[in-house]
Amino acid sequence: MEVNVYRQLFGDQHSSKHPLLFIFFLLRRNEPPLDKGMIPWLGHALEFGKDAAKFLTRMKQKHGDIFTVRAAGQYITVLLDSNCYDAVLSDVVLLDQTSYAQVLMKRIFSLNLPSHNPESEKRRAEIHFQGTALTQLCSSMQNNLQHLVTPSEMGLKVSEWKKDGLFNFCYGLLFKTGYLTVFGAEKNNSAALAEIYEAFRQFDKILPKLARTTVNKEEKQIASSAREKLWKWLTPTHLDRKSEHQSWLGNYVQQLQDEGVDAETQRRAMLLQLWVTHGNTGPAAFWLLGYLLTHPEALRAVREEIQGGKHLRLEERQKNTPVFDSVLSETLRLTAAALITREVKQDKKIHLSNGQEYQLRRGDRLCIFPFISPQMDPQIHQQPEMFQFDRFLNADGTEKKDFFKDGVRVKCPSVPWGTKDNLCPGRQFAISAIKELVSTILTRFDLELCDKNAKLPLVDPSRYGFGILQPAGDLEIRYRIRS
Repeated sequence: MEVNVYRQLFGDQHSSKHPLLFIFFLLRRNEPPLDKGMIPWLGHALEFGKDAAKFLTRMKQKHGDIFTVRAAGQYITVLLDSNCYDAVLSDVVLLDQTSYAQVLMKRIFSLNLPSHNPESEKRRAEIHFQGTALTQLCSSMQNNLQHLVTPSEMGLKVSEWKKDGLFNFCYGLLFKTGYLTVFGAEKNNSAALAEIYEAFRQFDKILPKLARTTVNKEEKQIASSAREKLWKWLTPTHLDRKSEHQSWLGNYVQQLQDEGVDAETQRRAMLLQLWVTHGNTGPAAFWLLGYLLTHPEALRAVREEIQGGKHLRLEERQKNTPVFDSVLSETLRLTAAALITREVKQDKKIHLSNGQEYQLRRGDRLCIFPFISPQMDPQIHQQPEMFQFDRFLNADGTEKKDFFKDGVRVKCPSVPWGTKDNLCPGRQFAISAIKELVSTILTRFDLELCDKNAKLPLVDPSRYGFGILQPAGDLEIRYRIRS
């Protein structure tokens, strides 16, 4: 009998109300607690999709560090014991990351890559995001950013004040910088970049609904139109990929060609990579600058550190910034909220860090949500909802690495870049881009809040599960280029 059919027919697998099914109960007694919700089949789908953090926090308080919920006919086991994440996810055979990824690619990007090998793609990407290649990429990024913040490119006279929303300001600058750097599209002018960014934002705003298949007719049309525009810009004729075969982008296209992917699908795959490489850095820079502008002590500390190293080269300058690094780590702790998802291919036993053993069922889905644990765990981080710029600093000013829960050292106090065996290959480039943007803004611009008493906007709860959170509103700023 299929496991989900068994649950539908006989209910909670921990129930002993069915004597004839006693043997099933014995076999399943080590399963996580099951919470099916009140609505048949649908279960907790609406609450899960509306605000995953709020819902999963409530489930954790009710059931502990592991539990199973039903959502739209799917049984999802949620694991929130951060000290066992690496051990559990190390099994890439029984816990498959490609199946659900294929579903999301189809829903979001209208993309079908049945033969795609993410591990091969990751290995290729790692070559281009480390060592000499990373240094060259960061140098190109810096040059592109410096070009984009010139008075002529920004349409500003020196010392002329301009108002904007901080989110739009940060996202726009980093997206355009990254697009020029990663996609090598030097020939695109300012108007073209603005058009590409606008289409990308339209698409990105609807992305969570595309993933959850909750778009209405109008939103579906907006997303389709934005995709078409971006596909047009992402065709090889619009991209100036010099040294193509030595670039990350060129290698990615080569991998697709080796897998027999046709030209139209390659074009669609480029949009996937555009979102993967540009969908999180802009929002992260927004939150970082937003926290600095609303926390004067932190802003002063970061400014002093930046001023002290401004004479150094980019690579050296970014290596010796413990305060800046702590602010970035704290920002990511508060805003990195990806759901790590795996499909359970066969019945599998897993062990929590306290030694407890649980059985996962074939056909179920396993989800890990580091935003709740370890990042917002009050037993690891005091007042976890508060921004503390020096949370990741020791008293002597060095990086703080040791955090504890119940007297046991926590392996990772924050998981913004993925788990041990599945780290984002472009994380160092992303960190460099975020830090360079913030440094540039703080040194090249006068920047202030329009309302000195303004607070950061609340997060958009629909973005839980999709990387760096985005705000439900914006933070109004004014800025000018320094003379």
